[in-house]
Amino acid sequence: MSILSGWRKLRLVAALLAVSFVVPAHAADIKVLSAGALRSVLQELTPSFEKASNDHLILNFATAGGVEAQVESGDPVDVAILTEPRIKKLEDDGKIARDSIALIGRAMIGLAVKKGAPRPEIANIEAFKGTLLAAKSIGYTDPASGGTSGIHMAKVFEQLGIADQLKSKLRPIAGSAGKPPSVGGAVALGVAEIGLQSISELKGIPDIDIVGPIPAELQSPDLVYFAGISTASTQPAQARIFIEFLGGFEAAPVIKSRGIEPR
Repeated sequence: MSILSGWRKLRLVAALLAVSFVVPAHAADIKVLSAGALRSVLQELTPSFEKASNDHLILNFATAGGVEAQVESGDPVDVAILTEPRIKKLEDDGKIARDSIALIGRAMIGLAVKKGAPRPEIANIEAFKGTLLAAKSIGYTDPASGGTSGIHMAKVFEQLGIADQLKSKLRPIAGSAGKPPSVGGAVALGVAEIGLQSISELKGIPDIDIVGPIPAELQSPDLVYFAGISTASTQPAQARIFIEFLGGFEAAPVIKSRGIEPR
């Protein structure tokens, strides 16, 4: 264990012990509003955190744009998890506590196909471009939903000079209240032949195969996720402990296994 990991462990244990002396067995309900890229991570980590802290996590999900809008409107959220540009804007607007923001990790956009389907070539930009042009239909997060990967992929199509050629085959996938867009689900159902979304969101979806990340040169610089405490939080102390947990030794391997490079 590295010195840094050991220090984080000690800080978390100390914080949890401190809380345990001043709160009842069920300490607090912590309302967490997160971008969909962290859904599988948070769902897997919740039991460990709740067991260690006696707090209860209430998880809700939206696109990064949806998280920003809800926090901006003053919704009673304790912890918000979203992309770097959006959380910095909320901090500047006084909606996220300035000293509370912590890096979680970076997500990569990947390509998925229906399980058992041929795996297209995406090793370099030209191969990826050819795959897009050859695909019968392409699923991606609807940019209008505020999803970072969808907004970025729309720019990539333009960057590659093929946006007009792809128009008829694009299948923008929108989510619903509390349910971010599931591009992998659309691929599994045959709505799209190939799907483009954060690998962390594609992982765990049945009946699809993740071919791999799109070329590094085409990855989004904005898919870096941070957690922060809302200034509307009613449980700021417990929220801070949870954010510390996300940056600790126990969370790191789970975060990485879900396709996000931890801090």
